[in-house]
Amino acid sequence: MKGRSAGRIAQAKVCFAALGEITTRSQFGGYGLLADGTMFAVIAEGELYLRATESLEAIFRERGMVSMTYLKRGAPVTMRYYWVDESLWQESQELFTLGWQAVCETRNEVAMKTRSNGRLKDLPNIDAAMERLLWRAGIQSIYGLRLLGARECYLKLLQQQQGLGLKVLLSLAGALAGYHYAALPVMQQEELTEWFEETRARPYLQPRLEKKSGIWLLNN
Repeated sequence: MKGRSAGRIAQAKVCFAALGEITTRSQFGGYGLLADGTMFAVIAEGELYLRATESLEAIFRERGMVSMTYLKRGAPVTMRYYWVDESLWQESQELFTLGWQAVCETRNEVAMKTRSNGRLKDLPNIDAAMERLLWRAGIQSIYGLRLLGARECYLKLLQQQQGLGLKVLLSLAGALAGYHYAALPVMQQEELTEWFEETRARPYLQPRLEKKSGIWLLNN
C-alpha cells in the first residue's frame, strides 16, 4: 500500500468509523473503502472519492465536487465517484454525513437491482413451468410476487389457467417464506387450505384484481 494512500485510508477509517467496520480492497488501481461490506468510496493516489448514486450526483455536483477519471486500457473513463477536497476534509461532520448517505443509497440501489433481476425460478417450489405461468399472469419478478402475496398471485394464475390446485397456492406461500411448501407451519397450511376451499366453493365471492396506478389491488 503506497504511503499517500495508506495515510488517507487511516484518516478515512477514523472519519467513517461510526458507519460500521471499515475495510479496504483493491479497486480501480487504488483501494475501495467498505462499511460492513458496502463499498461507498475509493482512495486512489492519496485522494478520497465518494460513491454517488443517481440522486446523490446532483448533491455532489452542487457542492462543486468533480468526478473521478479512471484509465481503462489507456482510455479515460468517468466514474460515479466524486473527489473530496481538503476543504471538505476540514468539515468532518459534513463529510461523515455524505459518507453515510453514500452507504445508504448504495445499499438501496443494490437491493433494488437484486429485486429487479431476481429470477422467480430461483425460489423454492417455482420451476420453469410455474415461472412461465407467473410471467403470463404479469408477475415477472420476486419483488412482484412479494408485493402481491400468495393468495392474490394464485387468483391471477387462475385467470391464466383454471383448475389449479391447493399445491400451487401452498407452493407460492412456501416460495415467499423461502422453503418447501411442505415445511409451512401447520397453522398457515390450515388457513390457506380453508381459504382455498371457500374460494373454490363460492367462485362468485372470489375477489377481483384491479390495477390502479401500476399496483394490483383487491376489489371485492
